[in-house]
Amino acid sequence: MQQYYLQNNILNLKVKKSPILVRAVMFGLAFCFFVFPVLGVIFGIAGGSGLHFGYFIAIGIFSLIGFYTLRISLWNTYGEETFQIAENKIIYEANYGWFKDGKKETLMSNPNYFSVQAGYEEDNESVLVIASDESKIESVVKMPTVELQELIMILQKNKF
Repeated sequence: MQQYYLQNNILNLKVKKSPILVRAVMFGLAFCFFVFPVLGVIFGIAGGSGLHFGYFIAIGIFSLIGFYTLRISLWNTYGEETFQIAENKIIYEANYGWFKDGKKETLMSNPNYFSVQAGYEEDNESVLVIASDESKIESVVKMPTVELQELIMILQKNKF
């Protein structure tokens, strides 16, 4: 499976999906972090202990943890990075499937493309780095080093 898609001046990098069991456990944990505190509050009130301020703190903390877990689960399932390469700027956006991060615009003239090894050495995976004198953007999508080198050659050849 090819993890990148380049059309005109838009580069999409797709995350390789994690195993189904891992994703099921992550989505299950995210669901539990949202639901169990609310059920605890409902059973606590039904049991006669009344409504306490601590319930709201617990729901808030567990909701934040649940949101972070959901975000990681979505990234490992639907994750995609989009780089829109213009003449003097690059617009970056992370897509989680159900929602997207805000677009980040970076001024860059004459960008250089290279790879940096990520993870364990024996995995032979790297990430794309786009850099110039002014700034640097590093992708988080791990790709096989051979496939990334192929992409870098295409990007250098096209010079958007």
